[in-house]
Amino acid sequence: MDSQSAAQAADARYASVFRPGLFEGKTIVVTGGGSGLGRCTAHELASLGANLALVGRKPDKLEAAGAEIARVYPEAAGRLSLHACDIRDEAGVRAAVTDVLARHGAIDGLFNCAGGQFPAPLDRISLNGWNAVVQNNLHGTFLMAREVYTQHMRQHGGAIVNMLADIWGGMPGMGHSGAARAGVWNLTETAACEWAHAGVRVNAVAPGWIASSGMDSYDESYRAVLRELKTRVPLQRFGTEAELAAAVVFLLSPAAAFINGTVIRVDGGVPNARHSWTLQPADRGEVYNGFPQYVAPSLFSDPADASGPVASSDA
Repeated sequence: MDSQSAAQAADARYASVFRPGLFEGKTIVVTGGGSGLGRCTAHELASLGANLALVGRKPDKLEAAGAEIARVYPEAAGRLSLHACDIRDEAGVRAAVTDVLARHGAIDGLFNCAGGQFPAPLDRISLNGWNAVVQNNLHGTFLMAREVYTQHMRQHGGAIVNMLADIWGGMPGMGHSGAARAGVWNLTETAACEWAHAGVRVNAVAPGWIASSGMDSYDESYRAVLRELKTRVPLQRFGTEAELAAAVVFLLSPAAAFINGTVIRVDGGVPNARHSWTLQPADRGEVYNGFPQYVAPSLFSDPADASGPVASSDA
């Protein structure tokens, strides 16, 4: 991509499949909104008219994402707020939710996107490492959901979407994250029952191998593993950030009004692959990427991986 094309992409608006103005007058909180899947989803929500509250641990990432959204969607600048918060800290989460309500007056939706992990076999994970991942992925998700519910949604209803992962059948190499995400799955189903009377729907998305910026956080040995994973996907490619964001936006939308306690897998069919079946190379198929500011992880920069996250398709 030349510099002129890159500049045009940087200022282009999201090409969402959802109708314009879908979230006008609605306030959505996105944790982990400064990068990766949270940033992409925040862009789509901004393009659909939402009031946005971005929550994240690093103020610099939040400020960069906020400035980017304000540049691409000038009309969103006045309905965007940034809240630096470590979601593992109960007092900090409570204060952040209070601040969001003071700024926007309501919280209609929450996307619990923030989280993190590192690759390691179980026998090499220290207790501190285990606790750090479980607190981030499970405790933080619970704290955000609970505070949003008790401070606002219990009286006004709303929708919550939690983040899982491809945990089906275990998560070898990331057992701490697998255990935490499995806990989020059960938390999602429990909250869907307990909070439904208040008009609160609680669902989850479970991304498989999505080519997001988070891939660049791993060392080279694990990046080499990641490059080979698309051959284990029935669709024979990685997913895009926009394909995950679309599932989140749908679950937050009125179209999902009778969907509660459900997990949408966004994984290209990985759990359906079997050792008894040889996956065939993909020679057709659609790829959706409505996010002009998307940049593939650097691990796909090798010319041999020029197709990056997508299959051989001009969709």
